[in-house]
Amino acid sequence: QVSSQKLNKTLENQIRQMLIGILCEVDSPKVMGEILADLLTDTERVAMMKRMGIAVYLDKSRSYEDIKNNLKVSSATIATVAETMGNPGTVEVIRRIKAEEWATEWTEKISRGLRRILPI
Repeated sequence: QVSSQKLNKTLENQIRQMLIGILCEVDSPKVMGEILADLLTDTERVAMMKRMGIAVYLDKSRSYEDIKNNLKVSSATIATVAETMGNPGTVEVIRRIKAEEWATEWTEKISRGLRRILPI
């Protein structure tokens, strides 16, 4: 729940830029996990993960019903994420996930191929 008391816009922008700068400098998944664990509540972390999962499923053309059943989210949440699918942040998340999936797939293919031709 967001407080109804608004931050001064200048202060809000300064804090946002500071947070973004810090997050950009983190180069360890462990450290990023610790930061997110301390800055976000369990509910906020789960909501963020579910929204990312929804975006991935939507990108893979999964149905709302499938997404609802697998991720335990509402149609309204899916629709909210669907509205962001062309936005730069969501596009970047999807691009990075696809790149990771591609790299993992090709690493496995290359490893299998090498095991067939090299005595290991």
